[in-house]
Amino acid sequence: MNDVVARERVPVRTILTTIGLVLATIALIYAVIQIRQVLTWIVIAAFFAVALAPLVGFLERHLPGRHRALATLLVFLLVLLVLIGIGALFAVPLATEGKNLAGQLPDLISQARDGRGPIGDLLRRTNALQYVQTHQDQIKSFASGLTTPAAGILRSIATGVAGAATIFVLAYLMVLEGPKIVDGGLNLFPPDTAGRIRNVANDCARSVTGYISGNLVISVICGILTYIVLVVSGVQFAGLIAVFVAVVDLIPLVGATIGAVVGVAAAFIHSVPAGIALIVFFVVYQQVENHLLQPVVYARTVKLNPLTVIVAILVAVELAGILGSLLAIPVASMIQVIARDLWDHRAGRPKPEPTVGEDQTPALEES
Repeated sequence: MNDVVARERVPVRTILTTIGLVLATIALIYAVIQIRQVLTWIVIAAFFAVALAPLVGFLERHLPGRHRALATLLVFLLVLLVLIGIGALFAVPLATEGKNLAGQLPDLISQARDGRGPIGDLLRRTNALQYVQTHQDQIKSFASGLTTPAAGILRSIATGVAGAATIFVLAYLMVLEGPKIVDGGLNLFPPDTAGRIRNVANDCARSVTGYISGNLVISVICGILTYIVLVVSGVQFAGLIAVFVAVVDLIPLVGATIGAVVGVAAAFIHSVPAGIALIVFFVVYQQVENHLLQPVVYARTVKLNPLTVIVAILVAVELAGILGSLLAIPVASMIQVIARDLWDHRAGRPKPEPTVGEDQTPALEES
């Protein structure tokens, strides 16, 4: 009996090792939580680095002397110029529409108080004007309270600017030094395995690049069409609304809906016919985007079926919010590429003659 007890006794070293692993896991989770902001920046930088690496490689191959540093610098300068151009493109309508809004704001407020104009008419139709007039003191108190978190807003803006600069620098260094790190890691594997890993990495990079370019094209189309419909309908601040719709359309699954809600609300403030026209436009456009534009883009780039896209977005949104929704489709495509390679080279393809049972009888003979 004592021998059995002695044999079943767990060594002290095993107990200490288990406790150490548990404590190390807890410490790792705590560290990840504490540096989650930095990890987010690293993930975003890696995403853009993977997307820009093929362009840098293409330019490097066509430069005299194959200078990767020069190719990387030129590509990132081009990206910086494009971002500045896009920012200016967005800033011009924002500044113009904002100036127009600031100039018209006193008149709009006066008309709303008297129940005149588009806003006043809408408030009067919905009986909201009476509520505003009855609760003026509470509304003023609420409006004055909105100015208190100004310091928090400025801090968020500063963090965003620092994050954007950090992401840009990290992506630059990843693209510049990436081949050295990759080559050093691949040297640890046999040549055949290293070739497979390189091919899979190239397929993943093409998926990310294709997804980014395709999504940008779809968003630009959405913004341009929205602007045309708003102008034709006579809705004010058409440029500002169209820019917002184009930006939120970058968010998969829910972005187009958010933009549609804002556009339709602005149209209904202008007039009921304009609101109805915007509803018809967004319903038709979302059908075209969901069943024509997105399938064509995703089929040629990330090669994911619609069910996989929706499931990936829902899971990613639950795990990482808006960042997850932006990265869901390319990450799902990369997982698909890796899984396909593992299936082809490790698990093996299905046997030419499927069999069942212990005696391995061909399935066709069972039927």
